[in-house]
Amino acid sequence: MKSAIDHAAIEQLLKNLPILKGLCQEHATCITKDFSIRTAKKGDVIFYQSDESTDLYIIIEGEAKASLVDPEGNELILATFAQGDFFGEISLFDGRPRSATITASENSTFAVLTREKFLQAIKNDPMIAIGLITSLVRRIRMTDEKLESLVFLDVSQRVIKLLLEIGKGERDEKGYYKVKKLTHRELAAHTGASREAVSKALKVLTFRKAIREEEGYFLIAPSAENLTGL
Repeated sequence: MKSAIDHAAIEQLLKNLPILKGLCQEHATCITKDFSIRTAKKGDVIFYQSDESTDLYIIIEGEAKASLVDPEGNELILATFAQGDFFGEISLFDGRPRSATITASENSTFAVLTREKFLQAIKNDPMIAIGLITSLVRRIRMTDEKLESLVFLDVSQRVIKLLLEIGKGERDEKGYYKVKKLTHRELAAHTGASREAVSKALKVLTFRKAIREEEGYFLIAPSAENLTGL
């Protein structure tokens, strides 16, 4: 019974995924049978950078992050994933080791498809490859934007840009963007800065009245959009 419920949920989710929207109903139903289900607790590593694995993961529930970690333990978060997002597509295509470490940001459930099953699915319906390539191009553009921020923006600007992106344009009654508070370490990992630099940046932004903290949230002033410089 559990398996039937899982695959019904997967099929419903796949219908809304850009990478599989072009599939006919028959092929969509067929490919869902090839997925397995994997769960992870918050903090669990799904796979490490350089791991010899090639499966594709789709998030049914929960969140995950892709990151690089240096020998000293400093982390740079490359991307975050939520329900309906997928990851692992690079190794899926080229069969080479993982390019980043993926960690569950909260208790999560994943639908997992092996590379062999994926390649067979492409032979059955090439529209899968077209959808995945389109999604890959979108991610490359996002990576370019992140690199642009790291090169051209100072830490204060990076912090503001990140929080505005997380806030997704949602404002409170006073026009402030309301973003769930992140720790200084998390901000540092997202912006490619040290925790000390982030702490200084937050002090500067608070002094300039671009940001303030309230009950577990960052409140970003509308004028802060002008600070990003991009």
